[in-house]
Amino acid sequence: MILKQITAQQLPSIRREAFDQATLEQSRTIVDDVRDGGADAVRRYAEQFGDIEGGQALVVEQDELEAALAELGDEKRGVLERTARRIREFATAQRESLTDLEIPIPGGVAGHRVIPVESAGCYAPGGRFPLPSSVLMTAVTARAAGVKNVWVASPKPTVETLAAAAIAGVDGMLRVGGAQAIAAMAYGVGGAPPCDVICGPGNRWVTAAKQIVSSVTRIDMLAGPSELVVLADEAADAATVAADLLAQAEHDTDALPILVTTSKDLASRVDQELSLQLADLPTAETARAALENGFTVVVDDMDQAIEVCNRIAPEHLEVLTEDARDVADRLYNFGGLFVGENAAEVLGDYGAGPNHTLPTGGTARSQAGLSVFNFLKVATWMRIDDGSAAQELVEDAVALGRMEGLEAHARSAAKRREE
Repeated sequence: MILKQITAQQLPSIRREAFDQATLEQSRTIVDDVRDGGADAVRRYAEQFGDIEGGQALVVEQDELEAALAELGDEKRGVLERTARRIREFATAQRESLTDLEIPIPGGVAGHRVIPVESAGCYAPGGRFPLPSSVLMTAVTARAAGVKNVWVASPKPTVETLAAAAIAGVDGMLRVGGAQAIAAMAYGVGGAPPCDVICGPGNRWVTAAKQIVSSVTRIDMLAGPSELVVLADEAADAATVAADLLAQAEHDTDALPILVTTSKDLASRVDQELSLQLADLPTAETARAALENGFTVVVDDMDQAIEVCNRIAPEHLEVLTEDARDVADRLYNFGGLFVGENAAEVLGDYGAGPNHTLPTGGTARSQAGLSVFNFLKVATWMRIDDGSAAQELVEDAVALGRMEGLEAHARSAAKRREE
């Protein structure tokens, strides 16, 4: 058996720390060094960890980005441009759904304005696999939100990654990864400005660095290893379920693939398919290790299946059931939801529109994935036009100030009294 089988009563918590204490301490040393040592410290760490070669520029110039785009063949360029367009269209629609607000208050009006931040730093991993899709998911979304200054950081960027940055229209790019990249974007080092928001997926050192700098800049989330739950009934195709689980499992050895099903027979057939498909999978070694983390939950009925999925609150949740739409309407804890047999999670990963930077470790119970909202601030305001009409407000402020023992507050409000 490849995926161990458990019952709903045996369901473990998937709440996992995104990094350990040692990683946090190592990252803090790097962040502090970059903050205090500037570009020299960034270069030292970038060379030490193999982000760049000795003497190589930290900043990728615009002409290099454009050259990479020109070098890319028509087929790859078309893929990146179509993906960017779909991400942009979805993010733009999100932005347009948000409106400014104005309501009357005693003597005047109050409201809010939806305002983009001025600068954003977008991280794209460059480890075992280059991720140009992460460049598009972050930088294109920031632009759609209205961010004026968008920078990307990625270690050892490939031609595809550089081309994606050109298509996203970034203002600059750092050839740097890890905690040193997060610190550079947070503090404005090595060419990047001090960024108001830092976003994007990364390893545990990147994630730890994001937590460290969160006191000086906004971050999107602290995401850990990737997760997928496939909710399936007897109508699901076992080969498709297995393929989807393997797509998640090949991310890394810490990935978490889970099947929740009402059918014990489907669970057995999926296990057989996993064996067959692993036989010729190039990333089988990684996938096998990840499958050891995962499990199949065989439940009594669909009500229990839905309860289990909401309890897990996974990063990705696929619904491969006969009545997928009805089931989906009853699910509420997930990072991204994929409804129906045609809505493969990988289609979301690769730019159907919604973002692929999503909460993990059960944090989908309280937060959502990356979107234009991460690059916007809802700033409130008020204006008093008629002092006479505001007297009730003035008197209440005086009373509350004295109720709380803040006499200067009360006196400030009292200056607005009318005799």
